[in-house]
Amino acid sequence: MRLAASIDQNTENARVTDDMATRSSVQAEEGGKVVRETVEAMKSIAGKIGCNAETLRNWVRQHERDAGLREGPTTAEQQRVKELEREVRELRKTNEILKLASAYFAQAEFDRQLKK
Repeated sequence: MRLAASIDQNTENARVTDDMATRSSVQAEEGGKVVRETVEAMKSIAGKIGCNAETLRNWVRQHERDAGLREGPTTAEQQRVKELEREVRELRKTNEILKLASAYFAQAEFDRQLKK
């Protein structure tokens, strides 16, 4: 009895797996067709506006991120990061100048005390 149930279950599993494989293949084929159509459309549009297809693809991806349709940093976030990086560079330069000035004045104070 258990053997027959096990065979029936294996048969059902094989049928489900076959169905899933068939549906997945069809979906993959349809997805590939959509991707090819999208690539061709981007190439066509890029040629019409006088830019590289990869440049256009990057613009589209960035627009999708800005619209919340795709993961990744938005244009505003990228701009903020650039501003913060610039600010960090400026603060590091300022800090280095202050360290040098501090060392200079410390040496001057040390020299002044030695002359007394």
